[in-house]
Amino acid sequence: MEEIRNEKGGVSVSTENIFPVIKQWLYSEKEIFLREIVSNACDAVTKHKRLVSLSEAEESAEPYRITVRADKELKTLTVSDNGIGMTAEEIKKYICQIALSGALDFIEKYEGKDASGGGIIGHFGLGFYSAFMVADTVDVISRSFTGAPAVKWTCEDAGSYEFSPAEREGRGTDIVMHINSDNEEYLSDYKLKEILDKYCAFMPVEIYYESAELDKKAEEAAKDKKEGEEAEDVTPKPINDVSPLWLKNPSECTEEEYTEFYRKVFGDYREPLFHIHINADYPLNFKGILYFPKLNHEFDNMEGQVKLYYNQVFVADNIKEVIPEYMLMLKGVLDCPDMPLNVSRSYLQSNGYVSKITAHIAKKVTDKLNSFMNTDREKYEKLWSDIKLFVEYACLRDRKFYDKAKTAILFEKTDGKMVTPEEYLEKAKEKHENTVYYTTDKTAQAQYLAMFDSAEIEVVVLDKIIDTQFVQLLEQDKNVKFTRIDSEIASALKGDGEQMESKELEELFKKVSGNEKLTVKFESLKDASVPAVLNVSEQSRRFDDMMKMYAMGGEGAAMGSMIEETLILNSGNSLIRKLAENPSESVAKHLYTLTLLSSRKLTADELKSFLKSSFDMLESTF
Repeated sequence: MEEIRNEKGGVSVSTENIFPVIKQWLYSEKEIFLREIVSNACDAVTKHKRLVSLSEAEESAEPYRITVRADKELKTLTVSDNGIGMTAEEIKKYICQIALSGALDFIEKYEGKDASGGGIIGHFGLGFYSAFMVADTVDVISRSFTGAPAVKWTCEDAGSYEFSPAEREGRGTDIVMHINSDNEEYLSDYKLKEILDKYCAFMPVEIYYESAELDKKAEEAAKDKKEGEEAEDVTPKPINDVSPLWLKNPSECTEEEYTEFYRKVFGDYREPLFHIHINADYPLNFKGILYFPKLNHEFDNMEGQVKLYYNQVFVADNIKEVIPEYMLMLKGVLDCPDMPLNVSRSYLQSNGYVSKITAHIAKKVTDKLNSFMNTDREKYEKLWSDIKLFVEYACLRDRKFYDKAKTAILFEKTDGKMVTPEEYLEKAKEKHENTVYYTTDKTAQAQYLAMFDSAEIEVVVLDKIIDTQFVQLLEQDKNVKFTRIDSEIASALKGDGEQMESKELEELFKKVSGNEKLTVKFESLKDASVPAVLNVSEQSRRFDDMMKMYAMGGEGAAMGSMIEETLILNSGNSLIRKLAENPSESVAKHLYTLTLLSSRKLTADELKSFLKSSFDMLESTF
């Protein structure tokens, strides 16, 4: 039997085995290769800038730039920079050894072990190899800022490489990717510009795109210019904005700039409702701009889009872990240089940093709402109808959010004016203390509104599905009662007239309603012109609404209505008194149906029956 001994060693990786893995599995999206190569070029420039600031290198005589050039004839895609460059020894160390990060070495040497990296993007030492996802051969031509001779390193997709002397003007690096036949789409001007616009639109170094086709078009435009005409401006322009709006101080930005940035990034023709500019530095380190988009209606698509950047490099369209789930309708950009990402920078590694960012964003939103409310209430009231749905949902989902935002909650009254819950309750002390009366449909409940208006009782409008749940939160927190105007007869609506009772009339209305369990009561109302009203139990209606929502969401089977109704007959109304003296089934039926109409829509059978009895009544008058 073989004797087992203690032994230590290092894990080895075979090049011929690792390259196929890199080509197929390193990144979820193949197009990311261009982001990685351009990011490396950005790092090369950033490193040189840092060395200049430390007097370790001479200041650049020419502007820093990165050039991306496609050549369909040669089938090459080249990314060039005038950054720090590399010596042959550095290429051997950082390029020939997979996952050895030159960025981390640089940060440790020139920034300190605990430094953030000063804008350096790369960390894993794998980005360069993404080139082999589209190329069968890659050339690296580099000349170091130290003055060391230029060197060329050529590697095939099998992993074998060779060095040779090279010629290159000035410091920097050219990455020449020989695109294989399966990926020739990455030689298309349209495709490459699309990728650059997606991933590199805000990188910190100017990026220029060139191609033989664009050169040809520029030459043709110059030839076609007629005498006396101004030549078309064909001066190359950078495809990126090196100083995006989120890096600026909010006090330096105008509303027009915020709107223009929103439209540029999201292609939304509508103006956002408002924005929040985040500039956190301690203990968190991230910047960004979040926008509240305008929703067309309650059921509009609430899916937002928050683009995540890492030192101005695009990472993902919408990493939802960063945004509280009740704020997913937001649009915006976040630049998080301390964000814990996976190797491909395509998704987050979950940790406490992410949850802290989420909490900070929620706080910034509530701060913005309160600021609006306190400093520009008129503008805030105009925005309320657009943000009401969001605020109520956020309050329901997060009690901390509610506690911070509750002073910014508004109600719209039936006259269109806005009022806070506290303002409403303060005014209601004399007539209905700790009770808020509301309507869910001003048209359907017009009869009840008229009664409340005559009694000078203010009514708020709560006409969204979510309102039922939201008022329950307010009831618990503020110890108040929300009552729909058709659920009870407010004391202020009751008159001092003589009460009446009629068992016969009670039985008659039960019969014509077709509901033997209908509760019939007599009340003397101030408004003598109203013969009857139908009250709907607040609690039973809320329960019925909840069950309908569950059924709509597929969480339960639809149930028959369980709403408890009470028919209130007005003792002070002449029609009710005549009906008590001379009961008429047809008149009672007609009156009951009219009462239903003032409370809700009639069913098909109810409408059919009501129309027939109305026609019969009209005919009987002749």
